Amino acid sequence: MAHTGDLSSLASGLAALSICESLLLAMGDLKIMGEKDAVNVIEDAASAHRNAGGTEHEVAMHLEVAAILDRIL
Repeated sequence: MAHTGDLSSLASGLAALSICESLLLAMGDLKIMGEKDAVNVIEDAASAHRNAGGTEHEVAMHLEVAAILDRIL
């Protein structure tokens, strides 16, 4: 069973992802950003995580984030 802190962190991450997704969609609807620009934002975020350093655990987490962003694309 997940710990309360784990659930809180997971919920925070999902909330942030939902907000970002909504912002990208809204910017597309308002013609502020095109689809290619939105894709570039996600690709840039994935690249930043793919190249992030840190402890072995932190690097593994960053690589998992990059994989999630790649799946979104």
